[in-house]
Amino acid sequence: MTIPAEKRKFMSEKLSVPRRVWGNTGLSIPVIPFGTQGFGNNFGPVTDEEACELIRYAVDLGVNHFDCARCYGDSLRKLGGAIKEGAVRRDEIIISGRLCCHSAAEWGGYGEGRADYSKERAIADIEDQRQILGIEKFDAMLIHDPREIEPTLAAEGTLEGLEKARDNEWVDFLGYGMNPHDFHLSVIETGRTDVLLTFSDFNLLRQTAREDILPAAYENGMGILNGWSIMRGYLTGKPVDTFVPREKWKEDHERAEAMREWAEAHGLKLLELALQFCLRDDRVHGNPIGSLNKEQLEANVRAACAKLADATFEQFLSEHL
Repeated sequence: MTIPAEKRKFMSEKLSVPRRVWGNTGLSIPVIPFGTQGFGNNFGPVTDEEACELIRYAVDLGVNHFDCARCYGDSLRKLGGAIKEGAVRRDEIIISGRLCCHSAAEWGGYGEGRADYSKERAIADIEDQRQILGIEKFDAMLIHDPREIEPTLAAEGTLEGLEKARDNEWVDFLGYGMNPHDFHLSVIETGRTDVLLTFSDFNLLRQTAREDILPAAYENGMGILNGWSIMRGYLTGKPVDTFVPREKWKEDHERAEAMREWAEAHGLKLLELALQFCLRDDRVHGNPIGSLNKEQLEANVRAACAKLADATFEQFLSEHL
């Protein structure tokens, strides 16, 4: 197969995406796992063929961990298609999945009503996702965004369903992906999970996770994923006005713009500053980012590999944090 000239040029830079051991799982993951929402049509249309090429390209660049969920548009089917068509082999990628608990909608997707937190639903959900992807086993499965934590931990609840799936050898490692800190701390205290994903609270705009979640999870040897490291695009370096109304998240908006202007004035890229801030904390193992296309993926890889002078970085932090 002929490699396109632009791909040859980028790959000739010989960038090696840093990797970290994902806590006690022992899995070596790239520091920027691929959030499959990127090709799920949530942020723009991506054809099956484009998704397949993007997935293969990511693996070639060392981004071989795919963090997926049903609620990430059509991404689960597309990742399964790439596997079934042979674009990637199952043994060369890491897959963390989600068991969505947003509402009473089908499979816990976005909608109204109380989610089904039963063990039976969890088992059925994981089995169905295995069929969509065409795989025997997930490397990890996370209970995703529950509105209540107690029902997931109760007897015959969601976590018991994941534990049964692990007994069935459908899943290797278990965890939760959510925002409330008290939920995370309750789960960590049980000792029943291996990994976690926290989001929107460890980045250049917000750092509350370092107060409680990161210390507790790290002390227990948990694998940590940090969602929203680029704050849903606020920290990519694009003018925020181009994609988010100023009225929304006003303070974050203004601070992100000030950071972008500082970076430009100093000949730097805000995306690099944003990712390197997260990577300077060794307790964070991966920062999932959804790339819409190869150009975004390449920018994320460059940012993860960037070398920033300590003095410059400290100056930036002193002025903006």
